[in-house]
Amino acid sequence: MVLDKLTNAARYTRMHPLFAQAFQFLQEADLMTLPLGQKAIVGKDLFAIISEGSGIPEKDAKLEVHRKYIDIQYVMEGTDHMGWRDLALCSESNDPYLEERDAAFFPDWPAFWFDVPAGSFTIFYPDDAHAAMITEKNVRKVVLKIAVQPEGPVEA
Repeated sequence: MVLDKLTNAARYTRMHPLFAQAFQFLQEADLMTLPLGQKAIVGKDLFAIISEGSGIPEKDAKLEVHRKYIDIQYVMEGTDHMGWRDLALCSESNDPYLEERDAAFFPDWPAFWFDVPAGSFTIFYPDDAHAAMITEKNVRKVVLKIAVQPEGPVEA
């Protein structure tokens, strides 16, 4: 897991072949005017999900993990309260993995909680169980989904 400010994105572009394009999108797109919903960037290998609204109370948090995609979650407005736990320390899933949604959910409690203010992002890999949108305040954010194993050619 990574937590940092978008101004430091260049530190992370070599961590995955699509991260440079992902961070370029975050830095160059007019994110506040993009409509809510899904936007393709590099087909199914890299796409954005723009959302806005309030989340859920901490007591209702569920840890989730993905297998096919890495998440870069960037907060545009508000503060997203998130939780994290190492997947290796989670008990058995109480809502097993389904390929269609690329997610499994766990009954465990996060090992730690943290705030992600506007202008900051997190990176969650498949071994990062995470809970996001644990706030009852309004948050506008974009979740970039980056294929762990891209299917198409990746531009340098």
